[in-house]
Amino acid sequence: MQIILVSNRLTTARTITIHPWHLAGALFAFTLLVFSLASAFSFITLKHASEWKLPFIDELVTTARNEEIARSEQFVRENINSMAIKLGQMQAQLIQLDTLGSRLAKFTGIKPPEQPVSTGSPGRGGPLINDNPLAAADLEAQMKHFSDLLSQQDDYLGVIESELLLDQASLSLVPSTLPVVGSAWNASGFGWRIDPFDGSRAMHEGVDFVAEVGTPIIAAAAGVVTTAAFHPQYGNMVEIDHGRDLSTRYAHASKLVVKQGTVVRRGQKIAEVGSSGRSTGPHLHFEVRVKDVAQNPKRFLELARSIQPAGQKQASAAASQR
Repeated sequence: MQIILVSNRLTTARTITIHPWHLAGALFAFTLLVFSLASAFSFITLKHASEWKLPFIDELVTTARNEEIARSEQFVRENINSMAIKLGQMQAQLIQLDTLGSRLAKFTGIKPPEQPVSTGSPGRGGPLINDNPLAAADLEAQMKHFSDLLSQQDDYLGVIESELLLDQASLSLVPSTLPVVGSAWNASGFGWRIDPFDGSRAMHEGVDFVAEVGTPIIAAAAGVVTTAAFHPQYGNMVEIDHGRDLSTRYAHASKLVVKQGTVVRRGQKIAEVGSSGRSTGPHLHFEVRVKDVAQNPKRFLELARSIQPAGQKQASAAASQR
């Protein structure tokens, strides 16, 4: 673009050529000047607004401040509501754990942990009629309190679980499972009796279960086989050590299916009914011994009705079908 300048003092006309970059530079300089003036005006206005007492400026500042306060209050309110919900959930969970702990305490005899007792002012109470939410600090303090109680209750339930596992392990070693599934109670009980061979009065140190030859004989409890061999009196016999000086004997078998050193579980097949040794017919002679002293097996076997889990009964039934 060209501009022609004409003046009375000039003998000839003067031509000035303006390039596009000249216009762009001028426009940029003008924009920068306007922006700088606007920024300076805003800074000066805001800085001296309180001194000048300009109503519209005060209104803008107040509105911005109120919006910021409202956003902050909304954020705090949402967080307090979230904390209150979590506090209610923790309280409900604690009530459930307290109830469960009280029930389990009756079975294990372990006393539940005592709740902390306040040593401050005497007890006060009554209905609360107040729609003001708890402060964040109060909620945080209560959440910490309930968190400590939940941790304490969790430790207590862990102790109970350990005790129950120990009890379960101990019960698995008690010979309470009938060694011949489906057999009649017994043909000859524990105690003094008339010997079937010579008619003399003799001590019978076990109980006899009448069953057909080949009927599975199962372990009355878990343990380790210490004897699996023929004995002149007992015939083919299996003896199992259950620990704590407790052992069981299974005599007069027709066949042994375990050997010395075998680790057996409750209900596992160990032999088959027969009439080997000093016997008048097919049956199982079953003994329970403590420190090698014969005990009445009936005392142990009757426990099966009250403590033997259903799974063990099913295992026994399955073993009898093998």
